[in-house]
Amino acid sequence: MRLALVATMLLLATLAGPRPAAAQDADRPVVVELFTSQSCYSCPPAEAYLGELAARPDVVALEWHVDYWNDLWYGFAGRWADPFSDPAFTERQRRYNLEIRQIAQVYTPQMVIDGQWEAIGSRAAAVEALLATAHEDAGTAQVAIAPAAGGGLTVQVDGSPPEPAAVWMVRFRPREVTDVERGENHGKTLTNHHIVTHLQRLGDWTGGAATFSAAGAGDGEGCAVLVQEDGPGPVLAAAYCPQPPA
Repeated sequence: MRLALVATMLLLATLAGPRPAAAQDADRPVVVELFTSQSCYSCPPAEAYLGELAARPDVVALEWHVDYWNDLWYGFAGRWADPFSDPAFTERQRRYNLEIRQIAQVYTPQMVIDGQWEAIGSRAAAVEALLATAHEDAGTAQVAIAPAAGGGLTVQVDGSPPEPAAVWMVRFRPREVTDVERGENHGKTLTNHHIVTHLQRLGDWTGGAATFSAAGAGDGEGCAVLVQEDGPGPVLAAAYCPQPPA
């Protein structure tokens, strides 16, 4: 009887096998980047959805404000120059579209998931499906961020990347409320989350354990670290910076 029980347990263990890498790496958050503008009439629902994603532990949510809406006039309401827009963010979106869609054409609201997939940012079902795919596709790269003894942050990266990658520090404003006076959204009060203000390349990573130094977030700021193939290409690892002590 005992031999039969042992044999049955061994058979079940063999059939179960090891957990797949996706299950082992499920704790690695997926990066969701929303390209938007306060001058875009169809963008507020996507911005609200990004606010929901920003509260989830399985997501690193970032909001990039593009500048190509700033000079567009909307009848008597005129134009609205998004105060958070930056031409560098527009260029990031164009490069993503060249990599993912093989065209330079851009649109808002667009969400890019883990640097590999894209969807209309207000279509939550499509984004959620891509989030599930990204979690299943998670690799083995790891990033850890900790306060440095002399101030600032220490960023540790480890793993075996399929391609050389860059380590990026992204700084953002956690939440901002804006009364829009002109343009397509005139008269609306918009709430934006995780608004990117600065992107800094900390260095290159080709695999194995590596350590990088970075300044911490300023007052009222948040930050995150992305490990990403150039292009910009697939995101290999990501994490939010630790919250400073109160």
